[in-house]
Amino acid sequence: MVGASENQSSSAMDSLGDFIEHKAYARVGLLGNPSDVYFGRTISFSLANFWATVRLNPSQHFVIQPHPTHDLVRFDSIHHLVNRLQNEGYYGGVRLLMAICKVFYKYCSDKKIELKGGNFTLSYDTNIPRQTGLSGSSAIVCAALSCFLDFYKVRHLVKVDDRPSLILSAENELGIVAGLQDRVAQVYGGLVYMDFRKEYMDDLGHGMYTPMDISLLPPLYLIYAENPSDSGKVHSSVRKRWLDGDKFIISSMAEVANIALEARTALLEKDYTKLVGLMNRNFDLRRRMFGDEALGSLNIQMVEVARSVGAASKFTGSGGAVVAFCPDGPSQAKLLEDACKMAGFIFQPAEVVPSLLNEEDLKTLSSK
Repeated sequence: MVGASENQSSSAMDSLGDFIEHKAYARVGLLGNPSDVYFGRTISFSLANFWATVRLNPSQHFVIQPHPTHDLVRFDSIHHLVNRLQNEGYYGGVRLLMAICKVFYKYCSDKKIELKGGNFTLSYDTNIPRQTGLSGSSAIVCAALSCFLDFYKVRHLVKVDDRPSLILSAENELGIVAGLQDRVAQVYGGLVYMDFRKEYMDDLGHGMYTPMDISLLPPLYLIYAENPSDSGKVHSSVRKRWLDGDKFIISSMAEVANIALEARTALLEKDYTKLVGLMNRNFDLRRRMFGDEALGSLNIQMVEVARSVGAASKFTGSGGAVVAFCPDGPSQAKLLEDACKMAGFIFQPAEVVPSLLNEEDLKTLSSK
């Protein structure tokens, strides 16, 4: 295999031609989430610790290949099947790949983009822990979309700002409720400030996305549980209350969005003392809006473990994992590591992915 480029694309020869492989990373919502679903603002970054890969091989027939672990259709018994469903639900990557195929085809048809190139076989793999709020599903879809752009040679015709919306549309096909934040971080890579105010969404169909220098970030840490509770229920009642005009939800969500705006300034000025307060306030507001029952005791415990040693902490997404900042440096980080180990949580430094946009991608940005 040829060495991967910065946007993690690889290719080599097989019997029918080039194969294409793309990698998409997990995502950490640093500040402002979940206001992206409510015309707010967020700051997120791509997390190099975990990723999904999709491989496209030219083939005689159009094939989507099930993953041997994530798309099980053969079980030891009915008990094995039911236990699997109770623990992990009706998940798997095949449905995600099918959905992005449909959405991508429709997008190109609507835009009069001709697709030439024949058939192919899609396969995928992922090491993103399930139900950790690290955007494992959208990573698979994002990697597949990148494969399509290169296989059909239409990368220059599909604007970067449109790609997160395509990824989200594929997930919406499957009933997955989410916002654009995760998909923007995975398409752009690096650290991105996002503004989803209503006028942008109405006029452009997407937000305004501003890449930031990843060197502005202080050392951050990831905390997660090996067997987290389902994070999907977190948005359940808040969305309806927001749509119904609940003043508390509307004002609280506006404050969450403003946290991202303040955090952008804090990062640019490297005012990490202010960052501590903003991260903690972000979580406190989420907790007030959603309530402990929706957030889950295990998720709350991860935040409380971080706070017990003086670290700032909040969810990376809608629960399942926490991003933490230790303002007192390595000694405090060691205390946090020890506290996580005692509580049974996994602790590791968060590694940030540099920007994933190549020259061809940047041209689509400049022409918008």
